[in-house]
Amino acid sequence: MSWLGLTVGLLALGLTAFLTKDATMAQAVTRAMKVFGDWLVVPVALVSLLSGLVLALGTPWGLARHRWVWTKFWLTLITAGLSVLSLRPGLDEAAARGAADIDLVIAPSVATATYVFITAISVLKPWGLTRRGRRLVQTRERARQPLGLG
Repeated sequence: MSWLGLTVGLLALGLTAFLTKDATMAQAVTRAMKVFGDWLVVPVALVSLLSGLVLALGTPWGLARHRWVWTKFWLTLITAGLSVLSLRPGLDEAAARGAADIDLVIAPSVATATYVFITAISVLKPWGLTRRGRRLVQTRERARQPLGLG
């Protein structure tokens, strides 16, 4: 949820920097975005990824047992990578220029939509078990069946 809040903040700042006609405002906003990028984006992305892994591996949900957990993991991994490798350099460039282009509106928009989706599937838990999850359930069921008398 912190990552979602961060990207909504970046989206608001990106829209302000992109839409304003005031050069001083654009410069101030891009500097604020750089502060977010320098101090929050990477730590929040890594904490989200690591906490998700700990929760997945330390609970009965598992990492690869349920499709929704597996989907969340890959989406989190991809967005963490994009945040570090693409968003941060874009924020640095915008702060150096003192102006934002449409990329600093699109990136937080896509990230916000992704985090809303990730949150929704965490609540709804759709799609059922993965192939690995079905195998584990079948193995447990076989282990619980009483031995036949024969």
